[in-house]
Amino acid sequence: QVQLVESGGGLVQAGGSLRLSCSASGTIFSSNTMAWYRQPPGSQRELVAAITSGGSTDYADSVKGRFTISRVNAKNTVYLQMNSLKPEDTAVYYCAARPGGLLPRHLRLWAPRDWGQGTQVTVSS
Repeated sequence: QVQLVESGGGLVQAGGSLRLSCSASGTIFSSNTMAWYRQPPGSQRELVAAITSGGSTDYADSVKGRFTISRVNAKNTVYLQMNSLKPEDTAVYYCAARPGGLLPRHLRLWAPRDWGQGTQVTVSS
């Protein structure tokens, strides 16, 4: 059974930075494309960023230039570095995994198979 455990969320002022981590177990990490999603209060869950095992990435337009997704396959861990945070980045952030090497831009109905429990990120103005 795949387990994804997020950490690193918290409260930060606008303009600040946070780094989220997601540790994976129960799967061959390098065979998965990893992603970060977020769900703002009262809104639907949305894709933030995704990364293949080889390091190719996808980003939502709203975070391009501010967020960076990365992974260390040897540590079974994926990261999300978030800089220049805005109040509208406030959300629960979820780690997700999808077997294979396709990014969301490669497949119209791209969807993760496995999800973490989420970590809260709150950005104050």
